[in-house]
Amino acid sequence: MENKPLSINEKLSSVQASIKAPKDKYNDFGKYKYRNAESILEAVKPYLTSLGLYMTINDSIEQIGDRYYIKATVKITDCETSESIEVSAYAREAEKKSGMDDSQITGSTSSYARKYALNGLFLLDDTKDADTNEFHKQVQQGEKNEAEKIKEITEELKGLYSKTTGKNFDKWVKDCGGISMENYPKMKTTLIKQINDKAEKESK
Repeated sequence: MENKPLSINEKLSSVQASIKAPKDKYNDFGKYKYRNAESILEAVKPYLTSLGLYMTINDSIEQIGDRYYIKATVKITDCETSESIEVSAYAREAEKKSGMDDSQITGSTSSYARKYALNGLFLLDDTKDADTNEFHKQVQQGEKNEAEKIKEITEELKGLYSKTTGKNFDKWVKDCGGISMENYPKMKTTLIKQINDKAEKESK
């Protein structure tokens, strides 16, 4: 009986189950091992060839509130069927960083976002050892960054909402399912459309 070709989901599952991407870098200051995007790419390449997949990584810059974020999207595509799966991750550009110019800051942020998009696609754990101070710092920093993002998004959406005919921002947010990174693009698009519709009516 002829073997049925693997679907892209089965191919990805195979990679996730067997990939080994060791933490081959060492941070002298924090005293911990870690991996970067290049480490993951080196581990992934052999699987792409053997399973008939190819991968692309693209960056885009998105403004949320008054801050800029790099959005990295990792996409794998089946060479035979053209089916694809993609995962995105965000990283915020620092306003300034000692010893780095603007292009270096953007490049560093891009590498960070790409690493976490790759982690998400291939189910790689990037946390430090749970019994170290570095692990607790990482968890706290992640929670802080997420809270800051939501705060910035909320302020931006409030500003847009004030330009619509809406009267109850909190109720509108609740009806939209709450403010989150996932809901943000749709919520912003909705408000911009309402603002444009309002302007069009007022101009008649």
